[in-house]
Order: sequence, then structure tokens, then C-alpha cells
Amino acid sequence: MQGANKLTKVTRLNHMIRANELRVIDQDGKQLGVMSRGDALRLAEEQELDLVEISPEANPPVAKIIDWGKFNYQRTKQLQKSKRSAKSFEVKQMRFGLKIGEHDLGVKSRKITGFLEDGHKVKITVFYRGREMAHKDLGFKLAERVIAGFGDLIVVDQQPQLAGKQLSFVIRSNPAAKKQTATQPANEPAEPTTVTNKEREDAKTEVS
Repeated sequence: MQGANKLTKVTRLNHMIRANELRVIDQDGKQLGVMSRGDALRLAEEQELDLVEISPEANPPVAKIIDWGKFNYQRTKQLQKSKRSAKSFEVKQMRFGLKIGEHDLGVKSRKITGFLEDGHKVKITVFYRGREMAHKDLGFKLAERVIAGFGDLIVVDQQPQLAGKQLSFVIRSNPAAKKQTATQPANEPAEPTTVTNKEREDAKTEVS
């Protein structure tokens, strides 16, 4: 049996339990009925286990005869798993300029790959400057090429949408796809996802 030094702020066990009567459950989940705290403690001691108060607000409070060390270990493990699960839903941000160069796009593509491999979603935003708004289609083309570049490695959670001077979409890793070990997606998005030189020159001509 564990002593009071194993107590948490929210869990009472053994002689720290205050209620005079308890509804007791054994370690297999079997209901043993309502009994005095003394009788419940004796049962726990006979089995070399602990009496743990699991529902202090119930009437009468519910206590379970279990191995406190094992119970606390499993609870801690579950909390850690929950934190990791919550972290996986974090949305990372990545911003692209409409005229982003191949080198910069390659660097950002590798960062996106890293975010995806860590289980994060990624919100990618293409932003327009000045008269670039006259070429809204180029932003959609860039978005489509980024998506195509990652291929089956991703799932698009939010399709490209234009709001003001920003076009954004959200992607996440495809759990059905095989894990890639390369620093970039298998289809090498850095090169094909750039706006073509002709399209870039056309945009410059319009701006001037």
C-alpha cells in the first residue's frame, strides 16, 4: 500500500479518505456495495492494494481498490498522450509572395514538409502587393502547383480561398501515404510550383 506521500491535490487514498461510508469497487470493476471506510480499508490491505477515492462528489463517495502506483502511472501516461494529440492539431503558418523565387520556395517547402511530418496542419497564404491583384489567377496557380507538388502526401483541409489581398489554404499530412524520408516531398514541389518566367514578366509589365 502507498502512503500519503503519493497523494495528488485531487486524489485521496487509504487513511486520507474522509468519508465514513463508501461505495466500493474492486480492481476488476466489480461493485462490492456500500461499506464503512474501515471495512473498505481492510479489504484493500488484505489484497496488498490501495483504496483510492475516484468520485468524491458522489453520495456516498466512490472508492476503488487498486494498485495506486500502477494507476497513477497509467493516468500520467494518458495525460501525456492527450497533450501530444492536442499538439498535433496545431496549425502552422507559411506565407508566400506571389513572385517568390525558386530558392525561397524550396526552403519553405522543406519547412512545410517538416511541419507535416511532426503532425501539424499548415495554413499557406499567398499575398498580393499593389497591382498584383490584377493577376489573381496567378495566386491560384501557385496554390494549385504547391498542392500538386506534395501529391498524395497531403490532404487539403481547406481549398484555396481569396480574402482581400490574401489567398490561403490549409493542408495536413495524409495518414495513408508512406512516410517520406527526404527533406522535400517526393514530387519536389520547389521547382514546379513557381510562377513561370513569362507569367512573372507579364505581371511586371502590368505593374509598370
